[in-house]
Amino acid sequence: MEYKVIGSVMPVVEVALQQGQTIYAQPGSMSWMDADVEMETSTGGLLKGLKRTLMGERMFLVFFRARRQGAMVAFGHSYPGHIIPVDVAAQSIICQKRAFLCAEEGVELSLAFQRRLGAGIFGGEGFILQKLSGAGTAFIEIDGECIERELAAGETIQVETGNVAAFEESVDMDIQMVRGLKNVFFGGEGLFVTKLTGPGKIWLQTMPLQNLARDLIPFLPRPSSK
Repeated sequence: MEYKVIGSVMPVVEVALQQGQTIYAQPGSMSWMDADVEMETSTGGLLKGLKRTLMGERMFLVFFRARRQGAMVAFGHSYPGHIIPVDVAAQSIICQKRAFLCAEEGVELSLAFQRRLGAGIFGGEGFILQKLSGAGTAFIEIDGECIERELAAGETIQVETGNVAAFEESVDMDIQMVRGLKNVFFGGEGLFVTKLTGPGKIWLQTMPLQNLARDLIPFLPRPSSK
């Protein structure tokens, strides 16, 4: 499968499929496609559909199948950010909820649960995340810019809650309390930070969507009182 990501702030990924090849995506994410691409909407099984709703996704998926070699289909970003390709063949990827955009048919989208109680309660994403496994390429949506880091075994990085977009399954995720009362009350980082420990690759995002929404609230018009 050949692909190219087009654009910057609101990008699309354009995919050239081989004849008979299938790619699936979230409903409403298709931007354009050739006439030789067949589209079919399915839950892929009721239980799988219900699990996807727990991940912040829709119950249905849309499958696109090429009837000729090189047929094109493009998928667009839902909000300002970037589209990141990830190869899940060597290592499963754990993503934030609503990160999934589209993937080859050999990639499985499933539930992932926080392994630690503190991370589930205070980690910002809750106990349920997305897991991409199997074989092939998937595309995920990142809020703002994307920073990639490769953590060595035992190497740790502390990340502001919400800035963790995805990480390889070998990476351990935990929550750590911010040290120092002045840091807690006046540092502006909250009470907890996310701790990621290698080995493995991580993807960080510079502008979590919830932070963007929070920063826009003061500029939104307020209803006038009568």
